[in-house]
Amino acid sequence: MERINLVYIHSHDVGRYISPFGYKMDTPCLQQLAESGMLFRNMHCAAPSCSPSRAAMLTGMYAHCSGMYGLVNRGFELEKKECHLAPWLSCNDYKTILAGTQHVVKDRDGIPYDIILEEKKGEKVLNSQRLVCQGMEALDSLNGESFFLDIGFGDTHRPYRDGTAQYNPAYIYPPEPLPDTRQVREDMAGFMAEAKIFDNAVGSIINGLDSRGLLQNTLILCTTDHGIAFPAMKCNLNKFGTGVFCIMSLPGKIMKGSASDALLSQIDLFPTICELLELPQPPWLQGTSFIPLLKGNNEQIRDELFAEITYHCNYEPQRMVRTPNYLYIRRYTSRNKVYCADCDEGLSKQMWMENGWQDRSVDKEQLYDLMFDPQEAKNQVNNPEYESVLVDMRERLDCWQHETSDFLYTGKECKFITNTPEGNIYVSKDTDCNTSDLWLIQEQPKGYA
Repeated sequence: MERINLVYIHSHDVGRYISPFGYKMDTPCLQQLAESGMLFRNMHCAAPSCSPSRAAMLTGMYAHCSGMYGLVNRGFELEKKECHLAPWLSCNDYKTILAGTQHVVKDRDGIPYDIILEEKKGEKVLNSQRLVCQGMEALDSLNGESFFLDIGFGDTHRPYRDGTAQYNPAYIYPPEPLPDTRQVREDMAGFMAEAKIFDNAVGSIINGLDSRGLLQNTLILCTTDHGIAFPAMKCNLNKFGTGVFCIMSLPGKIMKGSASDALLSQIDLFPTICELLELPQPPWLQGTSFIPLLKGNNEQIRDELFAEITYHCNYEPQRMVRTPNYLYIRRYTSRNKVYCADCDEGLSKQMWMENGWQDRSVDKEQLYDLMFDPQEAKNQVNNPEYESVLVDMRERLDCWQHETSDFLYTGKECKFITNTPEGNIYVSKDTDCNTSDLWLIQEQPKGYA
């Protein structure tokens, strides 16, 4: 029996802003891919920061469990490299190929893919199409072997090109958390131009697989790392930060033209892939296979999911639990202001900064009612009507942190080895995690990522 191949297509900072989610985006290839398989409308990343998100997805482990506390380009690195999907597939006789972005280890050969293609630098649109050609040429070099192609694109990471020549800002809808101003709409036009580049690359991959007779026997997984790089989105534990698009397509195995509303985490992808490819699941996986959903069963697979952020451009430790009805966020820092450096530079950020965003306070605990407050804007922590819900959500988060030995909960000292200009980051806390804060024994790093 012919084995199923795997193509993992991933991008930067797309969130759910593609046409299959109803947005007026110029992404026909992603629409085509969604209609050929299943769209997951309630998928969330496990960490809304580039490297921790990818590490969680590719190890099936929460970021603090795999040792991926922050960005590779700020000195962090996946500690448990042996738990990565690529070496697991290699052990199960798949030829593994890395093309484009990886973003979980410092050295490109730090994860033992069988074939590691040189990462092309340069202008984005040419780079994306060149990357597709590289990936297809690598498939041509195989001798009928089962393969895993990991192909990652820089789109839609900032800085954006000027998109106003392609998309008139007068007719653009801004991202939900932001005001409808020309400045924001111009910024969104830039995002749309980048999304179109990514969409073209996805189309080229589909055509390349089809022309080689591989489409019918290849599982395509297409997703992104976290929300879009706008204020109050990327690096936040609300739906605008953790909500991601996810599409899976495999003829005969995944219901065509279907969508699932089930609550899912990207750490559920590794066990699902293993089951689809009829491979054993490694013992370290912390996610849950959602195979029943692929057959059209839209029941919930999980009652809750968790996400985290520890370090992006600032040390800003937070943890989150989400259920179908509620979202609870807990911050582990004495600072109650916005960490503006965690938001990439752009027109929207500039507008908010000019209007005092950096001076706005952030609640240490947040509880949102997802049925009556789908924008996650009204904090109910101090509302007595939600007291029992708050107690339940706190207990859920405490239990998860305990079970996963989260250093924020256990109180153990944690040393993050980084190469930031300020040197190594050392974090410690005293014995009572409910009343004490963690602190950073260095000045906060400057800069953006």
